[in-house]
Amino acid sequence: MKICAIICEFNPFHNGHKYLIEKAKRQSDCDAVLCIMSGNFTQRGEVCIFDKYTRARHAIAGGADCVIQLPAPFAVAPAEIFAKGAIKILSSIPDVTEIAFGCESADDFIKAAELLIDESALFKKVLSENLNAGESYVKSYAAAFAACGGKKALVENPNNILGLEYAKAILRANANIKLTPVLRKGAGYNDATIKENFSSASAIRKNLSDGAVWRNVPDFVYADFKNAVSPEEFEYAARFSLFNTSAADLKKVYGCGEGLENKLKTLENESYESIVEKSTSKRYSSSRIRRILCANMLGLHGADTESFLKSDLYIKPLAIKKERADEILSALSKSSFPVVCGISDEGLSAEAKKCFGRDKYEFALYNHITRTEGKDYMILI
Repeated sequence: MKICAIICEFNPFHNGHKYLIEKAKRQSDCDAVLCIMSGNFTQRGEVCIFDKYTRARHAIAGGADCVIQLPAPFAVAPAEIFAKGAIKILSSIPDVTEIAFGCESADDFIKAAELLIDESALFKKVLSENLNAGESYVKSYAAAFAACGGKKALVENPNNILGLEYAKAILRANANIKLTPVLRKGAGYNDATIKENFSSASAIRKNLSDGAVWRNVPDFVYADFKNAVSPEEFEYAARFSLFNTSAADLKKVYGCGEGLENKLKTLENESYESIVEKSTSKRYSSSRIRRILCANMLGLHGADTESFLKSDLYIKPLAIKKERADEILSALSKSSFPVVCGISDEGLSAEAKKCFGRDKYEFALYNHITRTEGKDYMILI
């Protein structure tokens, strides 16, 4: 098979995601679309408004043929690790030949990634100078990229940044995977306003009760909005975990260093939003703070994740289109990693078992937070 993959969160699945799948099929001329999707928590450090199986079902209904899980240690991590983990798993499946992703401009992402893959002395110098001058990390990174001959605007947009990280991960892994950029339609990544029919996922999450939201998502997604998860219990759990973690252990989480661990500990008795607000600065974005709090809650440490990136892991299907189950599972079975359709870790390496254990813990914690009793087994749709 010729499979086109999409790395995603679908929190929630909306018209723009459906458009991406349709365009990916046309532009890649693939035989199937496979989505590798975060579990129940996101790269921004937030709880998903629907569990991973509901979101996988939405993806299949929206045109995907298969959804597999991006393990939690990669899903709740900085963009570079998010991309590395996804590419590691996808490149283990020989039939995955392309990756489609939404972007803001039709640039040569591989060429741009070549400038970034080994950060030069000049890049590091300009980055450091801008950070020390009080600029945000995004602006400092863009300035360093431009100093090395890159197009500054390319790295100032979150979707483009992820595309660049996919390109870098492909180059590092020497993976035989082609990038297929798809120009985004409608609202930008961080646009919080509801549009007529192509709003961002963040805008939809913030306006679930707005009567106009229904025009921005397929009917099968809108029907589930009554079951959307409220973040309050998640925020309580994240706060308690911060209180219950030492500064030394907090420092083990990706991105939590340079004294930030001590700053967070001084705020441990405040509200979740107050912790985020008072920790956010030009150097540390609110998304980074939320991700650190979420990763800490899930027990995700950078050293473990680096070890997982060097180890054989697993393929965990969440949902497959029923009429294509045999051929999809056959394609997945060609992977150099074992396929795991349930909760057993039999046959996995020691490091894979440890990573799989983080996924099981994440799923169990989500059930507790949402007061549900979901079962972690693949579904056919």
